[in-house]
Amino acid sequence: MRMRTDLRTHVRRLAVPATLATGAVLLIAGPASAHVTVQPGAAAAGAADQVFAFRVPNESDTASTVKVDVYFPTDHPIASALVGPAAGWTSEVKTTKLATPIQTDDGPVTDAVSEIIWTGGKIAPGQYQDFTVDFGQLPTGTKQLEFKTLQTYSDGTVVRWIDTPATAGGTEPEHPAPTLNLTAAGSDSGSGSTDAKSSAATTQAAASGSSDDSDDAARVLGGVGVAVGLAGVVLGFLGWRRGGRGSAS
Repeated sequence: MRMRTDLRTHVRRLAVPATLATGAVLLIAGPASAHVTVQPGAAAAGAADQVFAFRVPNESDTASTVKVDVYFPTDHPIASALVGPAAGWTSEVKTTKLATPIQTDDGPVTDAVSEIIWTGGKIAPGQYQDFTVDFGQLPTGTKQLEFKTLQTYSDGTVVRWIDTPATAGGTEPEHPAPTLNLTAAGSDSGSGSTDAKSSAATTQAAASGSSDDSDDAARVLGGVGVAVGLAGVVLGFLGWRRGGRGSAS
């Protein structure tokens, strides 16, 4: 009876690190932010034909997100937008007449995107949805674009992501607007590519690589937790065997 009790004690003690390791994996895999954001968050000013995603998480415990309304800046307008498919959702693109046409590689543009509305689908509690858009030529003359967003839930609640994000060292507002930072052409922090479509592909590949790195880290930590647990069982069993033999002699 004593030998069985000792074995159970060893297993319980060495199982604790494995449990903690598993908990760490769950924490690392959790979302870092529940704000509506633009992915990626930076691009070169004046670049064209780059794909971005408006990432919309559901913050409600009971209601689904049923409508997403994104307002495009009109003081520094974007000439065009091609909306990517989102299963179950229907998109509507609205434009506005410009007082001063935008000069693009394809000639002057007199209308710019003012709003994109997604309806018809659902984002369930605990989930998020990426709404992808291929932007036409990005504006110049500014370092930041704000996309004020209204998020409507199935219970009628409307969350207004319209606050100007904090500057360095400032206090972050409760509902910051999704923001795209614009860098000088050729800057390392922006795309800086003369081939717009190659730049978009590179951005998407980088985002995918980042996700893969996170998954790999989670798998490694999970494997460590399992290995620690198995090692504990083996060591406990060997200790029990040694203890048993000592008692028998």
